[in-house]
Amino acid sequence: MSNENCLREEICDVGRSLHGRGYTVGSAGNISARLDDGWLITPTDACLGRLEPTAIAKVNFDGEWVSGGKPSKTLALHRQVYDRNPEVGGVVHTHSTHLVALTLADIWEKDTILPPITPYQVMKVGKIPLINYERPGSPKVAEQVARLANSVRGAMLERLGPVVWESSVSKACYALEELEETARLWLMTTPRPLPLDQEALTELYEVFGARW
Repeated sequence: MSNENCLREEICDVGRSLHGRGYTVGSAGNISARLDDGWLITPTDACLGRLEPTAIAKVNFDGEWVSGGKPSKTLALHRQVYDRNPEVGGVVHTHSTHLVALTLADIWEKDTILPPITPYQVMKVGKIPLINYERPGSPKVAEQVARLANSVRGAMLERLGPVVWESSVSKACYALEELEETARLWLMTTPRPLPLDQEALTELYEVFGARW
């Protein structure tokens, strides 16, 4: 199986997993992966739980649609990340319930929507900033994401959901899951938990290379 075929299968597997556990619903969300000659991205209005490998859209480096279904309207956003961070191999965007709810209720800070409350949040996700609401597919969002591509692992689109990038599609999915779980913990805890203190954060940095 070629690398491209493997990536097509990985996108479908991740999509089914996310959809099956309620991280996205209906035809919301999209997934992409870097290729040697372009990118793969889920088709527009596709259900992540019912993806077929051959239907995944392929786009070349000029942005031309090569094969598969019509590329998602968020392609420009994904490309901004890939163009600016050569270490990124996969990008995942969902409309995850607790993260969207967080933007409807009250985020912690604009530069980091959640405080560092668990070690795995710090180690696997890090700071996630908020991007103020713009319509789905807006080029303004892509421009803002471009400025973040090398400094964080993702961004939270107000009222829409997280966009997370990592070295692979699966790793981006794992980070997104950790972020959604942290939002769930934060929203269900009263009173709100205190952040990890600086001593704890320093230890995570020294032992695991975590960044915050």
